[in-house]
Amino acid sequence: QVQVVESGGGLVQPGGSLRLSCAASGIPISTYTMTWYRQAPGKQRELVTFITSGGSTDYADSVKGRFTISRDNAKNTVYLQMNSLEPDDTAVYYCNAFRSETGRGYWGQGTQVTVSA
Repeated sequence: QVQVVESGGGLVQPGGSLRLSCAASGIPISTYTMTWYRQAPGKQRELVTFITSGGSTDYADSVKGRFTISRDNAKNTVYLQMNSLEPDDTAVYYCNAFRSETGRGYWGQGTQVTVSA
């Protein structure tokens, strides 16, 4: 059974940092595109960043220079390092694993990030 589990969310002051983790079981994330999405209250879910199986990455303009995605294949875990956090970063952050060869994707349950003084 495939599981994708996010962790690391919490309450942080503006300018602070958090590191989110996305741990997968049942699939080798090295062969998947791993994507972080977020959804703020009353807004649509938006793509934050992704890392492909080949290691290519891209970021939403709103987080470029502040967020960094990385992957540890040995731990089967993807990380999202978030620095210089702003109130607009407040959202539930979701991890998605997708493999284009099979068209199958898996979602985690999300982790809440709140940026507030």
